[in-house]
Amino acid sequence: MMSAAIEVVGLHVNRQGAEVLRDLNFQVAPGEVFALLGGNGAGKSTTLLTCIGMLKPAKGDVMICGRSASNEPELVRGSLAYLSETASLYEHLSARENLHYFLELAGMTPDPQAIEQALDTVSLQSEARDRRSAGFSKGMRQKVAIALALLRQTPVLLLDEPTSGLDPIAVEEFNQLLTTLCQRGVAVLMVTHDLFGACEVSARIGLLRNGQLVTQFEAGIDDKGERVHIDVETVKRAFAGKEAA
Repeated sequence: MMSAAIEVVGLHVNRQGAEVLRDLNFQVAPGEVFALLGGNGAGKSTTLLTCIGMLKPAKGDVMICGRSASNEPELVRGSLAYLSETASLYEHLSARENLHYFLELAGMTPDPQAIEQALDTVSLQSEARDRRSAGFSKGMRQKVAIALALLRQTPVLLLDEPTSGLDPIAVEEFNQLLTTLCQRGVAVLMVTHDLFGACEVSARIGLLRNGQLVTQFEAGIDDKGERVHIDVETVKRAFAGKEAA
């Protein structure tokens, strides 16, 4: 059995005196998308912030590629890429310049050819690559951020509401990018409100409610060995609290 790239073990996290996460446990394998689905205040973003070492748990831990996020946060951050709801770029720089800068910041030597290949992979139009990113749409910003993740070759990708505000075409392009990353062995942890998108791209979905993982759903395999998407209506009923007795 392949070792987990992300392992959340008995996680309890308090914020402003309140317990936000309660005994949270799950794993994400290389090449897998695991989506945490939940409403506002369920603890989704708190989970991600704990994964990158920005919040220290009261109990339990998060292990990223075998390292403790609470005890070795700097090393953990070097092995993951984190994409917030709004990808942050330097607006006075172009897409190419942003990638060049962030790679140098990560201690890497930028390779112009590799940058072009990454931008090709994410389908950022050629005419946009030298344009200042100040006028980029959210979808374009997401593409640049994913290109950076590809270039850094991190084994783990964390996504916070990645498709919020995207149009249907941009959502479809983003989902295709996730498939590409998984084929390269990247472990993806995504928190989202988007039930339909989660069912389409995820190998597993965990339903988070009041800081606890109340149930999980797993994609099936058909007779041809191909993945069968998680059933939207089943997850929808669970999300609405209408699970069959």
